[in-house]
Amino acid sequence: MNILVLCTGNSARSILLESLLNRHGEGRVRAWSAGSKPSGKVHPESLKLLAARGYPTEGLRSKSWDEFGTDDAPEMDAVITVCGSAADETCPIWPGAPVRAHWGVEDPAAAAPADQPDAFATAYALLRARAEALLSQPFESMERPDLARLLNKIGQTE
Repeated sequence: MNILVLCTGNSARSILLESLLNRHGEGRVRAWSAGSKPSGKVHPESLKLLAARGYPTEGLRSKSWDEFGTDDAPEMDAVITVCGSAADETCPIWPGAPVRAHWGVEDPAAAAPADQPDAFATAYALLRARAEALLSQPFESMERPDLARLLNKIGQTE
């Protein structure tokens, strides 16, 4: 299953979930991330957290969702947005995606610098729990409506 994880800046939450799905998906999932207004760089705290937990960080980059709208882009089976519920935050919509779900997480990059390590750890823990919930299910054999229900149910868990 190909999954595109979207957020605004593509520097924190979407990068974390991309890494989680690729590592723990064990070949069942291939994930990419992108943003509607990419920051142009992965947040240093994302890289620090992932490296400390043994995830590869080379090749991670902040990129526009436009890269996935081209004819030669991978075909996505699902698109998951991870924007939080903060006021004024733009949450991108991916037109034409077969299955869409929202797994909102507050932006750890918006935390005060001294609070960012804890904010990133909290976002990571929530995203990991959600990734594990997905990966514990036989999603490969689900019909699209069932997959959509599963993804949206997972997105509501804290």
